[in-house]
Order: sequence, then structure tokens, then C-alpha cells
Amino acid sequence: MPARPVVVLVVASGAAWESDALGRLNEERGIVVLKRCVDVADLLAASSAGQADVAVLGLESPGLDRSAIDLLRRHGVRPVLVLPGTVDEEPARLRAARIGVSALVPATDLTGLVAAVIGPGDDPAYPAGAEPPARADPDPSDAAGPRGRVIAVWGPAGAPGRTTVAAGLAALLAARGRATTLVDADPYGGSVAQQLGILDEVSGLLAAARLAGTGAFDEHGRTLPRRMNSRLAVVTGLPRADRWVEVRPGVLEALLDDAAGRGDVLVDTGFSIEDEPGAEFGARPGRNHLTLTALARAEEVVVVGSADPVGLSRLARGLVELRPVVEGTPVRVVVNRMRPSLGWSEKEIAGMVTGFLRVADVHFLPEDRASVDRQLLAGQTLAEAGDSALGRALDRVVDVVAPGSLPSPADRAARRPLRRRTAGTAHRR
Repeated sequence: MPARPVVVLVVASGAAWESDALGRLNEERGIVVLKRCVDVADLLAASSAGQADVAVLGLESPGLDRSAIDLLRRHGVRPVLVLPGTVDEEPARLRAARIGVSALVPATDLTGLVAAVIGPGDDPAYPAGAEPPARADPDPSDAAGPRGRVIAVWGPAGAPGRTTVAAGLAALLAARGRATTLVDADPYGGSVAQQLGILDEVSGLLAAARLAGTGAFDEHGRTLPRRMNSRLAVVTGLPRADRWVEVRPGVLEALLDDAAGRGDVLVDTGFSIEDEPGAEFGARPGRNHLTLTALARAEEVVVVGSADPVGLSRLARGLVELRPVVEGTPVRVVVNRMRPSLGWSEKEIAGMVTGFLRVADVHFLPEDRASVDRQLLAGQTLAEAGDSALGRALDRVVDVVAPGSLPSPADRAARRPLRRRTAGTAHRR
């Protein structure tokens, strides 16, 4: 018997096993049933009080997914799942494993329930005589090559060109023969699909959220990216800004890890990096968790700002706010829409940027509206749209973002610098 009573929360929603489970738990002197919760949202709210040790709930409970399990554990509550007795037990065990739970009790035989509840506090208990749930064998293609890098493209409010830069870098990396996935993770509404002319009504990000919620991401997650060519794939973003609530914590992490197993990953993020206090105590995440997750998972961050006075002011404030978020992560700054009429030099802007945040280097992209318009109208990537000043400038960014990747001689010749260089690396530190 444990030194102190184990405090339990129960979510059964009127299931047939509820009466038997409550009877067994209430009869055990070392267990106290604190509350019968209405649903998973009620369970998460109750667990945030910090009084419970274990949650007993059915595997089929609506809203039960990996993020809910992670939130329970964050509050110090260990989950014990009751497997439905009306389905084949093996698929149910696989689903439980995918959402991260190994303490399982069949609804048809609750004799192991008390032992699972009183089990070790840190390690999930298994029902008596049960084997750990089987894990699917890793896909051989995941081990075929080295793991890719995750590069987040971020920028402050005001449409400085995050999506144009993210899509351009992804396309140019793919053109150099690197397997690349472009992920649209903007919680305020994605535009990668529109920019690349993808006429697909199914959002890759929302599809990932649905798969993660049902525990099927490990099995089907690799089918989410839409292939643009043999090297470039795209995970489309939110079709409407209000649907960010459907993407729970853990979804983007799984998506990025899966994509990085096959090559490099470029993530188009949102502008806001404000962490919303109190979001962790509810069933829904904060709106900016997608952007913060992308920045936390990135091995390199590309910051995009606009060269005009308002854009530079926003960039300066953004770099200050970004400092604690990306501490220890290499940062490169790309100043977009640079033009002579602004009246300041690349050296002056680079000096301003490095005064707010220590960065690896600063790059400048020229104002090239005509090339961007041609790309948008044709639904093409910059690599497909032909030679342009913007394409050449972004190509030089790729040189430092992925120094081991070199374009073919034909591609390098096609991107010869103009006689008067309009962009490039202005400052390194």
C-alpha cells in the first residue's frame, strides 16, 4: 500500500465499465476518488489544481490525444487508460502507445485496475500479465540518409516577406538536389498554398492535427506533404485564421520531426511571439504556440524585415523581443525590398541590426516586384520562375544557410551576378 492515498480523477462518460471501476477504486483503502469528470476538458481543468495523482479514463474519450496526455503529465497526473471491450484489443493498444500511454486495462477485465493506479509514480504501470504495447517498426526510408535541419523563417508584423523568403529558400535548396519540406505554420492564416498555386482544399497542418488526435500520425504522417517535384514538398497551412485552435501542442513537433527525417525543413511562421500566460491551464493552447514551437525546434532562424522606415522600426523591436526566445540558436537577418531611394546604405542598416541582436550575418534582397508578380501569377517557385535579381540574392542566402550544397554549374551560370551588384551579404559577425 502506498505511503499516502493515491488521488484519482475518473472520466467514464457513462461507459459500461464506470460502475465496476468506481467500485474497485472506492473499496481500496489506498485510493481516493477525487472527482468524476464530465469530459477530457473537465479533466484537464481539474488536474491543473495539482491535487490529483492519477487519471483513469477511456481510450475512446472525445478530445483525448497526445497533447491532452502531455498536459496531464505536466500537472503531475499519470494516465491510466481503459481499453474498449467492443473492438480488437491490439489496434487499441497501438493507439494508446501513439498518444504516449502504456498503463492499460481492458474494460472486459478490470482486475488489474487497482494495481495500475497504485503503480510507480513516475513510470506508467502495466496491467497484470500484460506486455508493453507494440511499436510500429520505423520506416526504412527514415534511416536512409542524414537527418535534415529545421530552419524557421520569422519576421515582425507588417508583411515583410516571410512567406516569399521561406518559399524561395525552400525551392532553391530543392533545386540544389536537397530533399526539402516547406511547412506553413502561420497561426494567423497561411498563404504558402496561394503563393505556390496549390489548389488543394485539404490543409496539411489540420490533417496532421487530426492524425495526431487519433493516434494515427506515426502511421500516416508521411502522406501529408504535397509533392511539388522530386525534391520539394509542401505542408499547407490554415485555410482560415480562426482554425488555429484545432492544432494542439505536439502536432507541429511531430510534423517537423517527421519531415526532418527525410531532409531539410523550412518553416514559415507567424509574426507574434508573445507567450500567453494561463494558456497551459486550459484545454486549448495559446494562439502563438505554433510560432514559438517552430522557433524552439529550429536549428537556425532567418529573420525577415522590410527596408523602409516602418519596417526597420518593427525589425528593431522584433529583434529585442526575439532575443530570449532564440537564445543559443544561430540567427541570420534578411532585409527585404532594399532600394536606393530609401537614402541609407546596407552598412548603416547592418550596424543597426547588430546593435539589437548578435547575428551570424545580414543579407539584403532588392525590391523586385516584377519577379514576385510573375511568380505569383504563374503559381511557381522562384527557382522555376527563371533568372531574377531577387532569385540571385536569395541564392546567396542559401550559400550560407546550407554551405555544403552547391548549385550545378549550369544553375550557377544562370545566376551570374549583375554587373552592378544589388544585394548580398553586407555584414558578418
